[in-house]
Amino acid sequence: MKLTSTTISIPARFNGPPTSGNGGYSCGVLAIGLEGAARVRLFAPPPLDKTLSVSCHEDGHLEMHDAETLVGAAYPAELDLEVPPAPTLEQAKQASKSFPCYEGHAYPRCYVCGPERTHEDGLCLFPGPVNDWSLLACPWVPSANTLDDLGNVRPEIVWSALDCPGYFAAVGEDLPVTLLGELTGEIRTTVPGDRPLVVYCWPLGREGRKAWGGTAIANQEGEVLALSRSLWITLKAGQ
Repeated sequence: MKLTSTTISIPARFNGPPTSGNGGYSCGVLAIGLEGAARVRLFAPPPLDKTLSVSCHEDGHLEMHDAETLVGAAYPAELDLEVPPAPTLEQAKQASKSFPCYEGHAYPRCYVCGPERTHEDGLCLFPGPVNDWSLLACPWVPSANTLDDLGNVRPEIVWSALDCPGYFAAVGEDLPVTLLGELTGEIRTTVPGDRPLVVYCWPLGREGRKAWGGTAIANQEGEVLALSRSLWITLKAGQ
């Protein structure tokens, strides 16, 4: 256990939908309170610019509350995920040109994948099909404001990058409006901030309103630095 604080705040710039936290960032700020891989479940939209309380329970899991509302819970986990080989950086650059939501994005100012954000203001991860929708990819050049004092990408930002790409792989070409329900992630090693990276993702199945996606972050040599499995819930009509 490495919980170091009993409170969390999600700054407004780390939004997904306009009035709530990006799912990956919100999961990440809680997950980094645990050692190793973590499974984070979101129960309510994470509020922005509010002090959220964090509690540690006897079984080792953490909970994040907004007053009496349970926002999220993080559990120690093992991530058993078959990860396909990483595309090349050039393949990722070409795939990103076919990102399906440069226009018509449901949340165009999402911190991770919103096309209205700049490189210095967001992550600008725009995955598109490499050959078809069985594998999507995009390049990622982390900006200076995502790095720690050693020049590596901060863990909560890595978790952010492991979020949205999985949506595009999970739901496929029809792109329904969904929200992140659960994110299981593992940072295998430090993610360097001084070189281009490849973020890639692939579908893991669908069932009713649920869809799953896998995401990985790799260096140019194809080494997987971090990976995730995400669960997405399609909103009902009127939500």
